[in-house]
Amino acid sequence: MAKDFWTAVMDRRTYYDISKAATIRNDRIKEIIRQAVRYSPSAFNSQSGRVVLLLGEHHDKLWDITKDTLKKMLTADKFTTTEEKINSFRNGYGTVLFFEDQNVIMGLQQQFPLYVDNFPIWSQQSSGMLQFVIWTALEIDGFGVSLQHYNPIIDDQVKLEWNIPNEWKLIAQMPFGKPTAMPGSKNIIPIEERIKIFE
Repeated sequence: MAKDFWTAVMDRRTYYDISKAATIRNDRIKEIIRQAVRYSPSAFNSQSGRVVLLLGEHHDKLWDITKDTLKKMLTADKFTTTEEKINSFRNGYGTVLFFEDQNVIMGLQQQFPLYVDNFPIWSQQSSGMLQFVIWTALEIDGFGVSLQHYNPIIDDQVKLEWNIPNEWKLIAQMPFGKPTAMPGSKNIIPIEERIKIFE
C-alpha cells in the first residue's frame, strides 16, 4: 500500500544504494512527472520548470557522460572515489533532469523590471518545490532517490545528447531506483531552534 503524504515526507531521504529494479511501471513514473510539472507552484505562475526523464540506456548514458567528464578533470587517485559514486547513480533505474527555461525568466524581467533581480531567485525556489514534489512522490511509490548537481560541467553534452533547447538551464539531476540499503542516520536540530510562533 502506498504511503500517505506525511509518512513519505518523513521517510524521504538521500539513497545512494539503489538498483535497476523498478517499484512501479514506467507509465506511473511518467504520470508522476506530468502531474508534478503541471501542479507545482511557481512565482507569477511562470511555469518555468522543465523536466527530462531518462530511463533505460538514456539513464546509463547520462552517468557515462558524467563519469567521462570528471575523469578528464581529476587525478587518478581522486577519480577512484568519484567513479564509485557515479556508478552508484548509474546502478539506478532512471534519472530526472531539472531545468529552468531562461526565456521565461527573462520575459518576466522585461515585463516587471521592478523585480528584475528576484526572478532568477524565484526560479530556483520554484525548481526546488518541483524537485521536492517529484522526490516525495517517488518515495511514496517505493523508490530510493537522491539529488545531484553535476552542472555546469555536463551541461553542453547533455544538451547535445538529448537535443535540449539552449535556453533551458540545467539545475539538478535526480537518480532513482529500488533501494538496496537503508540510508545512514540523520541528525535533526531541535525544532525549537528553527521555529518561532506568536499567537
